[in-house]
Amino acid sequence: MIIMKAIVLENTCKAEDLKVSEIDMPQVKDDWVLVKIIGFGINRSEVILRDYKADEPYINLPVVPGIECVGEIVDESNTDFSKGDMIVALMGGMGRSFDGSYAEYALLPEKNVFKIPDVAFNHLTMEEIIAVPETYFTAYGSISTLNLTKKDTLLVRGATSATGLTAMQLASAIGCKIIATSRSEDRFEKLKRYGADECIVDDGDLSSQVLSNKILELIGPKTLLDSLSLLEENGICCVTGVLGGIEYMDGFDPIKHLYNKYMTSFFSNFPTQEIIDEIFSFLVKNDIKPAIGKVYSSLEDIPKAHKLMESNNAQGKIIFRLI
Repeated sequence: MIIMKAIVLENTCKAEDLKVSEIDMPQVKDDWVLVKIIGFGINRSEVILRDYKADEPYINLPVVPGIECVGEIVDESNTDFSKGDMIVALMGGMGRSFDGSYAEYALLPEKNVFKIPDVAFNHLTMEEIIAVPETYFTAYGSISTLNLTKKDTLLVRGATSATGLTAMQLASAIGCKIIATSRSEDRFEKLKRYGADECIVDDGDLSSQVLSNKILELIGPKTLLDSLSLLEENGICCVTGVLGGIEYMDGFDPIKHLYNKYMTSFFSNFPTQEIIDEIFSFLVKNDIKPAIGKVYSSLEDIPKAHKLMESNNAQGKIIFRLI
């Protein structure tokens, strides 16, 4: 057997408990492809998995975490891919039901692997491509769910997150007005560089400060009721993130809180080649460069990356470029 390096999660633990192990390289099987990992992004869901979600019965422990990657096909099995194809892969059980991207190689199902369009390599660096898959898919889907137009005013709550910065880039290209929130005025300058027209300090209660007809709620249930109070009549609120650390909520009265308002969400578990192509084309057409907060180059740095994610201080996508 060929041995490779990987992070293996055996139970819930602290960030500093994540260690590099040597494990067998996965064996190829029909309808799955073997991918050499070039890089991957760190996601909030991976921190949640390590912190407490791994105790859930649907998590197939022990597991290599990581819900997204950029890589090269080294064994295409019986699929339509070819050896040497450059791909992105995301979701579909990666890092939960089967081993994900915190490794040198990953065996991934064909349905969740997508070719990177050639146009991407003419516009983006490899680090920027690595920053795209999950974050831009989530932001692009959320903006689409909001039916955003240039006539709208979009409030992005949790705007300094990677998804928040990305959503503002996309919304700015559409041409709407953007209001961004942050817990600190020190981050206003960066928010404006990524498209914010107006910035507001978020103390958890914005009900007396601003009204908007479109809201992207990235903090989640912790501030959702407050966000709904900011929503104009017939406005739409898309709930996509859980930056506030609370996944569920009590006291939600849909009759009261959604009177003449709409609430939706985006669930990033169903990517397609068509959407991946659309995202890269949108980035190229609008000359958008991903917001990267930190680049690591070794699996040994996974604990540092998780701690940075937990601190909410990355102000952009945390990525690993392994080769």
